[in-house]
Formats: sequence, C-alpha cells, structure tokens
Amino acid sequence: MAQKKKNPVWSFFASVKLALFLLFILAATSIVGTVVPQNKPTGFYAEQYGQKMANLMQTLSIQDMYNSWWFLSLLGIFCLNLIVCSLERIPGVIRIVRKDNLTTQPARLLKLPFNETCVVGQSVTDTTEEVVSFLTSKGWKPGRRDKDNGTLLFAQKGAWTRFGVYIVHVSILIILLGAVIGSSAFSNKILHNPDFAFKGSIMLPESQETDHIFSFQDGKKIHLGFTVRCNYFSIEYYGNGMPKTFLSKLTVLENGKPVRFKNGKTVHFLEVNTPLTYKGITFYQSSYQPYSDFLVTLINKKTGVKQQKIIPGGKQVSSDDGLVSFGIINKEGRGEAISRVKIWFGDADADPSTFWLNNDQEAVVKRPSGDYILHVKQLYATGLQVTKDPGVLWVYTGCGLMLFGLFVAFFTSHRKLWAHIHEKDGQVNVVLAGSANKNKVGFEKTFQRLADSFKEKK
Repeated sequence: MAQKKKNPVWSFFASVKLALFLLFILAATSIVGTVVPQNKPTGFYAEQYGQKMANLMQTLSIQDMYNSWWFLSLLGIFCLNLIVCSLERIPGVIRIVRKDNLTTQPARLLKLPFNETCVVGQSVTDTTEEVVSFLTSKGWKPGRRDKDNGTLLFAQKGAWTRFGVYIVHVSILIILLGAVIGSSAFSNKILHNPDFAFKGSIMLPESQETDHIFSFQDGKKIHLGFTVRCNYFSIEYYGNGMPKTFLSKLTVLENGKPVRFKNGKTVHFLEVNTPLTYKGITFYQSSYQPYSDFLVTLINKKTGVKQQKIIPGGKQVSSDDGLVSFGIINKEGRGEAISRVKIWFGDADADPSTFWLNNDQEAVVKRPSGDYILHVKQLYATGLQVTKDPGVLWVYTGCGLMLFGLFVAFFTSHRKLWAHIHEKDGQVNVVLAGSANKNKVGFEKTFQRLADSFKEKK
C-alpha cells in the first residue's frame, strides 16, 4: 500500500530544522534588544546612533523590539512550530506507552541488552507465582500471558517519562503566553485597554506624592488607581563620591489614608532588590536625581507643631506661624552630594543665629520665642520603574513546569522488564530481560541487582 503523502504545510511546521532556525533568529534578535536600550526617547537614538540609523531603528521598532509586530510574529510561528511538532510525534509516543509488550516473542528476550537466565527446580506454575511475588515486592507490577510452554511476565516503570520533552514544549508555550499577556502591545492593540498591562516610570521628589506614571512606550500618563508618596530618600557614597547604595521610603495611600502592608507597617523600604507590589503593580528602585533645593523640617518643641518645606539655597523663608524665619546661606560637598550646610535662623526678639549642620541631621535651636528642632537634608527624587504584568504568574508557572519537564526528560527513563518462565530439557528456566530508553548505565545496575537478588533466593 502506498504511503499517504503528507500535507507540505504541515510538514513545514513539523520540521525540527524550522524550530532550530527560529531559535537562532530569536536568540540573535534578543541580543540586539539587550544591547540597544529599549523605550528611550527618539532623540536618544539619534544622538547615540545617528539620524539615519535612528530612522531605520524606528521603522523596525528596534526601540521597542519585544512589542514589535515582527518579533511577536516570530514568537507566533515558533509556537505554531512547537504545537505541530508535538502533535506530529505524540501519537507515536502514545503507541509506545500503550503497546502490548506481552506479545513480545520469548526468543527476543535473549537479544535484549540486559538478560539473565536462571535454572530452578520447581514447576512452571509454582515458579511463575514466585517470580510474580518477587517482582511485586521490588515495586514491579507484572502482567502475565501463557505462551511457548510457559508464562511471559511483563512490568514497566516510568512510561509517562517519554512525555518529558512535551512537558517542556508546553512550558515554553505557557511562558510565551505569559509574556504576550504582560506586553503593552497586547493590552493596547488587542484589548484596547492600556491599564491592563504597562511599563513606565516616574521621578518622585521627597515629600511629594503621585497617582500616575508615564508610559515607556509613548510617554502618556497612566493612572495607578491609588497614590504613592515618597516620604524619604537616603543615599550613601563611596569615598570618591560615587553612589554606593540608595533607598526610598514609600507609602501607599487609598482615599487619603495610608495602606498597611502584610507586615503591618505603612512604610515600605524600597531598595534595588526589594520592590513594592500593590494591586498587581510593582515599583522598582531604579534611579535617583539630586536637587539643589533642601527639605527642611521644623518642629516647635512647646506646641509640637511640625511643618515641612522645600526651600532653595540663599532664600529666607518664614514658619507657618510667622514666629521664626530661616534659610541656607552656604553649603559644602563633593560632586553632587552635599555634606553640610550653613543655617541662618532668626526671630523678632533677638539677633539671628548662624551655624553649620551636617546633611540629613537635626539640631535644637533655642530662641526667645521658643525651642525648635530643625532637620535639613538635600532634596532628592527617587526614580521608580513601574510595571503591571498580569502574565507574570503564567511565566512563573511555565518556568516551574519547564524545570519539571527537563528533570523528567534528562534524569528519568522508561524501564521495561520481562520474565519468561518455561520448561527446557526437563528443567524450568527463568529468563529475566530488560531495557531502558535512557540512562542505560543506571538501569544496568538496577537490573543486575534484581537478577542477583532473585538468584540468591534460589
């Protein structure tokens, strides 16, 4: 009978060569997307690569490559290739798993890679029951069938492990699905809902709050649905003036009231490796910006009234109650970091005071009008990278499934075991034979221990 000719389109997408080619192209383009900074302003690319190259990059959407139509198309073709490859080969695996191995001819057992023959003094029937009991005690559950003046037993372990590679295929599809769901292209072009998934940023000065960010892709304003306030920003420098570590203290506000996090606190210490996630939106500490202004906190020790002001250097300001006035008349520092400032502090009852105060430190100022606690620090803005990725759970699920699939594919095997009990030359022989599709060295040791254990019993 002539073999049925396959559909050429199906054969094309079932090709392993196509899969390897797509993997190479995706890897190569991903390198480009890693080397070329993504989602920068148009002027950035013109400045870095020249106007002609910037125009070409704009045409090919290199500046937002992972959301470009051609990259998503490559992913789509790769997904289709994986699905067709799996559908093409899984029926064959199912046939192997469901095969009736009791139809195996006993003579073939002696040709298998691992086989041992043992002569026993019992009858075929008694020996068969003994072998069944022995194999069952070792974790093998044999089936049986009478043939060739004897009985053939068969047991197997790990038949499902043949699907390990297809578990990996499914995991890749789940990861890619999560990546697409979490992409801004999917939320904007498919769902037409920019708030479903986004990536953006905001530069938030200390003591200020915001209920929106700006999209990486087009710079449009994206509303968060709640408010974030930067209470405080701290930075440490090396001796040469280079930044060492920095963190922000953030508070989330709902209807003007601070939200308590899982730890029971209303302030989150945001560092590079400790992001803040609230209502599916994650805030990362990504950068900072120093200002020439200062954040001044003044507390009247008698009344307990606290006020906070942002003031520039060289400008005199008054307290809210008008009792005192103060200003910063000089500063010292290295590079962008200010180490100390000179304070002017006065009221209507006596000559003003001047003194030096280290940055981010406080001092008690005694005046005829009362005692005050004064705290002065250089003003910073915290740079927050903000993402909403509803596909992240899919990605994590896919990664976990991939690890499981790789373990199954590389570290487990389908092991088969036969036992033929028959009479030959007036004696009862037991032929043990086995095979494994992977890790043959490991199975050889298992088989030999099993055979030796049986012989010892006899």
